[in-house]
Amino acid sequence: MISLSKRQKIIMVIVGLNILIASFVFSIISQGNKLEVIFFDVGQGSSIFIETPQKKQVLIDGGPDSLLILEYLSQEMPFWDRQIDIIISTHSSADHLTGLIETLKRFKIDKIIWTGMNDDSLTHLQFIEEIKTSKKKGAEIITAQFGQKIYLDSEIYLKILNPLVSLQGTDPINHNNDSIVTRLNFNKVSFLFTSDIEKEREFLLLQKQKYLGQNFLSADILKIPHHGSKTSSIKEFLRAVNPSTAVIQSGKDNQFGHPHQEVIDRLNKKEINIFRTDLDGTIKILSDGERYEVITRN
Repeated sequence: MISLSKRQKIIMVIVGLNILIASFVFSIISQGNKLEVIFFDVGQGSSIFIETPQKKQVLIDGGPDSLLILEYLSQEMPFWDRQIDIIISTHSSADHLTGLIETLKRFKIDKIIWTGMNDDSLTHLQFIEEIKTSKKKGAEIITAQFGQKIYLDSEIYLKILNPLVSLQGTDPINHNNDSIVTRLNFNKVSFLFTSDIEKEREFLLLQKQKYLGQNFLSADILKIPHHGSKTSSIKEFLRAVNPSTAVIQSGKDNQFGHPHQEVIDRLNKKEINIFRTDLDGTIKILSDGERYEVITRN
């Protein structure tokens, strides 16, 4: 016969499990039809996780640390979910690419989008090997093309704005300016993910906008290029994007001094709300397609 103390323990376990299940269900219901865009605090690097209301998942870059990105993914994805719909490698710099290598090993990936460029760095060569392995497992490998649209949900899509020409098989001239730039659209709310482009590419994108219309670059939330370096975020580019919120991904007390004060001053002059991973930690933005809210973890 079970003693009273054991019975109480069993009841407590059952109650605890019910609370956990209820919390999980409540979290799903409370998110409802919200899009989640999470700027992970990966130190001096970049990694962005997107999850749509229909649970489509996109990982843009993986930051400089393989173990850290896996920890973040474990926090955002159920333990049984071992699949990511799309991985985007914006360019081959290690502070964006390193975390993707282990991610490719641990998860089944449906689509991998990259520049297709040559690079003989060890990190990039390891990434290429994992791309080959993922392809054997059924992943579709896509070379980024200007103007491509990738639909995530019926109302949510990514559009590739850079590179401006196909870079498949080419040798790198400027990794930063060859980075993949994407615009995420969800009804009335939009995000611009700029990777590490610099002012030379910002000028070219501004020229594109003259022919393609005022909405080409505009976005409510701008991921500031190149970790807030003064080599990017020229005032003309900020005017064209016209964001209400800017997110800067940089490491605390990093050796480059990112973000540079010149960039902060430009953003403040335009009264743009600034969020920084070095100060605010991981930054989550939720949107229902009409409005958005920003949640920080520090």
